[in-house]
Amino acid sequence: MKPVLIVHGGAWKIAEDTHEAHIHGTRLACEAGWAMLSKGGTALDAVEKAVSIMEDNPTFDAGVGSVLNRAGEIEMDAIIMDGARLELGAVAAVRGITNPVRLARLILRDTDHSLLVGDGARRFAEIKGMRLCAEAELTVQREIDRFRQLQQTPNYTLADGFAPSPQGTVGAVAIDEQGHIAAATSTGGASYKLPGRVGDSPLVGSGAYADDQTGGASATGHGESIMKIVLSKLATDAIGHGFSAQEAADCAIRTLYERTGGYGGLIMVDHRGETAFAYNTPHMAVAWVDADYKVQARIKSGN
Repeated sequence: MKPVLIVHGGAWKIAEDTHEAHIHGTRLACEAGWAMLSKGGTALDAVEKAVSIMEDNPTFDAGVGSVLNRAGEIEMDAIIMDGARLELGAVAAVRGITNPVRLARLILRDTDHSLLVGDGARRFAEIKGMRLCAEAELTVQREIDRFRQLQQTPNYTLADGFAPSPQGTVGAVAIDEQGHIAAATSTGGASYKLPGRVGDSPLVGSGAYADDQTGGASATGHGESIMKIVLSKLATDAIGHGFSAQEAADCAIRTLYERTGGYGGLIMVDHRGETAFAYNTPHMAVAWVDADYKVQARIKSGN
């Protein structure tokens, strides 16, 4: 099987002065994941690496640069899924670590659980030797300014921030030489969310899904809408019903809007190694490895 990798840096109305940063950030992530895949590495390793690179980049709403909740705190979610065994690891509302996707991978690898949350997830990170960090290490001025602005916005709801401007959740999907598929998604969630709110990202079938028999997907957008239709599973199931990767992605995003009025985006790899993405927001940041094994990175617009 020819290895394939695609990554995203969120689907929303990306500010023009940050376009270059989004392109550069997704390119670096894709290059890092591809360096592993092209040398025979696993799809799991590649998506973990790509997502962790974006978690370290303050451009995105994941890891460093995550948004603040209504208490001025950062709570993060992440998932990673192995399509060969249908096993996954996920964390939700975790605080004080820089790379939630790495913690999710440890849950997949070293426990018989699938999802750990809050303080329990943080304690497990400490047990596994992950470095705990101060919240200040994750906080960027952009999000402090946004938090202060939202404090002065009466009657603000999460839907206001997603119509049609979801934040920069990150994700990756890959297939390796063995034909195994993996997907990962990581996010700081929605701006000014209630403490303890968990979106779609760490929920299997919503924020991500992977199955060697069909394909893999990573989603981004309004989590409450994505959860209602289990977006990533909907898309991969469509492949099982004979859709191409692009047809499946388009169908899933169309269904997202028709059934919920929600906005978002989706990247996919099918079991044949075909990549696709779809979105209904003004922009989506994507990077992928093309047929000539070169990394392409774009801010896509116009949908």
